[in-house]
Amino acid sequence: MSLEFFIAKRLYSTRKGEKRISRPAVAIAQWGMAVGTIIMIASICIIVGFKNEIREKVYGFGGHMQVAGVSADNRSEGSLIADKALLKELKEVEGVEKVQPFIQKTGMIVANNEYEGIAIKGIGKEYDCSFINSCIIEGEMPEFTDTASSGKIVISKSLADKMQSKIGDKITIYFIEGGMKARRLTVAAIFRTHITELDNALSFTDIYTARSVNDWKKDEVSAIEITIDNYSRIDDVRMQINRIGAEHAYKNGDRISTPTIEELYPGMFTWLGVLDQTVWIILILVICIAAFTMISGLLILILEKGNLIGILKAIGAKNVSIRKIFIYYACFIIGKGMIIGNIIGIALCIVQQQTGLISIDPEMYYMDRVPIEFSWLLIPMNVLMFIISTAVLVLPSMLISRIEPTKAIKFE
Repeated sequence: MSLEFFIAKRLYSTRKGEKRISRPAVAIAQWGMAVGTIIMIASICIIVGFKNEIREKVYGFGGHMQVAGVSADNRSEGSLIADKALLKELKEVEGVEKVQPFIQKTGMIVANNEYEGIAIKGIGKEYDCSFINSCIIEGEMPEFTDTASSGKIVISKSLADKMQSKIGDKITIYFIEGGMKARRLTVAAIFRTHITELDNALSFTDIYTARSVNDWKKDEVSAIEITIDNYSRIDDVRMQINRIGAEHAYKNGDRISTPTIEELYPGMFTWLGVLDQTVWIILILVICIAAFTMISGLLILILEKGNLIGILKAIGAKNVSIRKIFIYYACFIIGKGMIIGNIIGIALCIVQQQTGLISIDPEMYYMDRVPIEFSWLLIPMNVLMFIISTAVLVLPSMLISRIEPTKAIKFE
């Protein structure tokens, strides 16, 4: 332990009970660091939780990428042959978790004298409906197959409200492309994601019904959803899937594209990217305010401890050593403030995560409560905040070199 550190520790540990002007300054600086740390933790946990929850909802309805059929005129709905050989080859790609073919068809829904555009997503028995089930608020998810029509449909809460429909009601869907066709289906379940783009666009029925509308063959689908185990590897996985899809399409005379989910919903992911900039702006402001508070507190300490500085200089202490004492002193204040802030901030986040105490408007924020998710970023951000708050004290500590021993001791 260095002499400077020892002196700073004694000064910090014996400050209690003293009636000095520095006491409120130290308390303000300490709680300023605590509040800054709380805001930092809350900002990171909320932004990370918000982004991940939105992403998971979008991934749940569209996978991470798709192998989609493209029509010759690029205007009508395209198709591709998803035979067992193609599906098996796609499943064998390293990193691929799910391979799920589906048929998507646009049409017009009619119920209770109301009309609304709709996109029907036909899915089969092998389709993983766990995410859809987690979003259902009324009814039950039917067992869809590719061998018979279920005569049922799953619609969103927003669409049900527009159509004034409830569980068990009959709705008619008209399909115009390729000739007028109609299907009358029963509402079996109602889901809600709070994401307007998804709720207003998608409904689910069996792939058999969707295929019969298009007069397609048994293995013919609109696209194949691909879900991978690590989205950061999407580019590598996409290259392999693109090669497999292209070879298969060439054999069957199909045309395909392999868009990622970010390309299918560009507006949504661009907006999520803006949130990263927002959190950095918040963190910069928090660090600046905390640093300013610490600078003010340090200057007050230096002016108050003028007699001590004069005595230390009189016995031969150098300016650098004395500056170290006060910077160490400030580090104790910063450290304690950040410890308090971390305890309070993490506790508040845990309470919100477990109880959902703070609610928000789902129409505006796509969810009904403030989301919380802890991130490894909390560790480097704590370290960065400590380093910056300490580094900014180097310049104001130079005031010590301007204090003359004779005047400081005489003044006291």
